[in-house]
Amino acid sequence: MLRRATRRLALAAGAALVLPALATSAHAQTGSAASAPLQLADSAVRASTTTIGGASVLPTTKTVAHWFGTATNPDNGITYGFNMVGTDPATDPTTTTVATDIVPVTVVVNGTTFDAASVLTPTLDSPVFAVNDYSRTKWVTSAKGGYASGGALSAGNSGVQLEDATMRSQFNQTGSSPYHLVLQPKVQQGITITVPSNEGTTIQTPRGVVAADVNIEWWAAQIQNLNASLGFIDPTHLPIYLTNNVMLYIGTNPYNCCVIGFHGAGETPGSGSSSTNGSGDQAVQTYAWASWMTPGFFNPSSAWTLQDVNALSHEIAEWADDPFTNNTVQPWLTPTAPQYGCSGLLETGDPVVGIGFTMGSNTFEQGPTPNGTQVADGYYHPEDEVFMPWFMRLDPNTVSQPVQHGSTGRYTLMGNLNPYPGFKVPATGC
Repeated sequence: MLRRATRRLALAAGAALVLPALATSAHAQTGSAASAPLQLADSAVRASTTTIGGASVLPTTKTVAHWFGTATNPDNGITYGFNMVGTDPATDPTTTTVATDIVPVTVVVNGTTFDAASVLTPTLDSPVFAVNDYSRTKWVTSAKGGYASGGALSAGNSGVQLEDATMRSQFNQTGSSPYHLVLQPKVQQGITITVPSNEGTTIQTPRGVVAADVNIEWWAAQIQNLNASLGFIDPTHLPIYLTNNVMLYIGTNPYNCCVIGFHGAGETPGSGSSSTNGSGDQAVQTYAWASWMTPGFFNPSSAWTLQDVNALSHEIAEWADDPFTNNTVQPWLTPTAPQYGCSGLLETGDPVVGIGFTMGSNTFEQGPTPNGTQVADGYYHPEDEVFMPWFMRLDPNTVSQPVQHGSTGRYTLMGNLNPYPGFKVPATGC
């Protein structure tokens, strides 16, 4: 299971620049036993995500509500099947409400505590769970990774959650359409995980923001153990394990950073490592982990949108479009996300890592970074998401919401606001 996750992830590492000054982020509680974090240059920090495990399609109601569809790729003539959360927007455009169990996970590593409870309220207030008007956005990612002026975003998506807006736009079900996918959050009791010294450390980027840096295989095992041991876990719910400035590294080198989220699925008990091949009545648990990110951990000049709930928005979107992590497509490759290499998975957030827009009002962690750099701008920063027609090479795209000021369907939620030409046309192969 972990081998699959590692195979589809290729992170670039770089030399670290050791800075003369040491500072901690406002929420990282450092005790006397804490040691200095590793210093990472911006060139050594590349955000990524992954999937953990996978589940075959099963004729069962003991999992999250989902539907099965197909699309024929005209590029290779293959008809691909896919599963998505909710109901089929073409034949049954109704509202699906998914109970969402939020588990705050406080992490102690290298003598420093990264408190998940402190980011719980701003997460609940974020576009992931609060409703907003998606007709316009103030700021978007620029062609160089910084920010630029926004504009018209997704007409007919007002008073909805982020993933609801994303799915409605993906299938052109905006406006008065009864099609909705709604997350109903319930906060569960928080837990604390102490990371052994050989499985994690702390890291600091040039703006002085400190984060935990934990081995991905060790961390994934902890999450899967929680799926099996927490009494409230229900296969028809979505458990979200929320952390605060926790990043993951691949292999044994902490500089191979940073995985900021994953989602997965597996047969229960075990929820991540068991086979899902069975008689058809077994329970299949989907789940996600994502970390809140303090503004300025990532370089705002090249990864401005990587802050607050950007990682969570990525994982929720991928969970909705690929809940069992087994939706395969013709392999794709994009220069906007070289860390994924040649991928054959319908993972809607992977091609657009570091591309996003502003939405809602954020009052948490809006001051300057420890070195005085002002990165926060008073908004939340959801990620753009790639739509199914991009992966299926559908051209013309008649499935999703028309692009702003045009008649053909868009390939991402941002449509014309996405600055990269590779998302104005279908995916290219590798």
